[in-house]
Amino acid sequence: MRRPDHPTTTRPPVAEGGPEDGPPSAGGGPPEAEPGSRQPGLRPADGTTGLRPADGVTADAVLAPYLQGQAGDFLRSLRLHREHSAPSDANGQGAEAAARALRRSARRISGSLHTFRTVLDPVWADHLRTELAWLSGTLAREHAYAGRLTRLLEALHQLSGAALPAARGTKPTATKSGGAGGSGAGAGAAGPAPDAQGRAALGVGAARAGALLERQLTLARTRAHSAALQALGSSRFHAVADAVALLASDVPLAPGTTGRGAEALLEPAERAEQRLIGAVAALPPDASAEPYNEAQDAPWHQTRLLLRLHRYAHEVVLGAADPVLTGAGHALDLHRDAAEAAAAAAAAARTPRIAPATAYALGVLHADQRHEVEAARAVFRETWPYATAMTAP
Repeated sequence: MRRPDHPTTTRPPVAEGGPEDGPPSAGGGPPEAEPGSRQPGLRPADGTTGLRPADGVTADAVLAPYLQGQAGDFLRSLRLHREHSAPSDANGQGAEAAARALRRSARRISGSLHTFRTVLDPVWADHLRTELAWLSGTLAREHAYAGRLTRLLEALHQLSGAALPAARGTKPTATKSGGAGGSGAGAGAAGPAPDAQGRAALGVGAARAGALLERQLTLARTRAHSAALQALGSSRFHAVADAVALLASDVPLAPGTTGRGAEALLEPAERAEQRLIGAVAALPPDASAEPYNEAQDAPWHQTRLLLRLHRYAHEVVLGAADPVLTGAGHALDLHRDAAEAAAAAAAAARTPRIAPATAYALGVLHADQRHEVEAARAVFRETWPYATAMTAP
């Protein structure tokens, strides 16, 4: 794997998190490049020779220590989670941090098993990857609901004293950040309103909208917490933990892999890279964007998963994540968060028998989050370093 010829400005690293922890769904992304049809790779930012594993290093000497290290992190995080889940840990912060670390390791093991399946025992790799994706997804939901509620309540608070996006089908009176918007979530009948009237209507409905969102998302978070506790106490989880404990000492490799050069890892890593580049090239162009283009969210989410797999492959082969993609990854995380928050606002607006002012506030909130979706897409395009992929046919 190599880096781009022309470096771009990247943003500072951000913490990981999110519910989509497994590899991309089958058939959800662009087709893989055929073997032998190598596309132009990536070179270091300074234009020197391409980055490759050190000469004389074998594939198993690169992959096995990485997987064993992640397995060790998984087991340590599990121990910490059990310690901090005791009733004496009243605030639960220790358990939350341990759960994040547990998900982090599970994602990296699962993603690496997916990318480097050809050099691993495929039956073992497929089974453990599936189980780790189940575990990390289950543990992530509680965190996702909590973050979504915080995001929406903060947005409601900011919107209460700001100029408002217009309701769908109307001309905007003003916007929060200079763009036009619409709710599509129950506020479409509100019609155009002067700023003062809009703020007054939002002020009436914002408190009730916030209370409704808090009830719904707190209930969802509580159920997710119960599901996580049930999962951690299940025989299925104990089987996963046992498998990871075995991985910490032994990595099942495909026959003939032992002793092969580290180049055996380059082909699957470059396939992961080309899937990512192809997915970005296939993203809907800006010219086709509409304010309420929820149907276009799926390819963006798929691109986020593919970028995650590329990052993990880069860690395996080169020992560290590719810093040139930090800004693009951050933008895709923000895109996911805003899209899911907008969906939560729209779902709340469909609650039967809510007051018109509450529906209006939720509609404005939905519009605000869809603006954030569009802003995240713009940031991604600005920070994506491979300009040729953005204009590929």
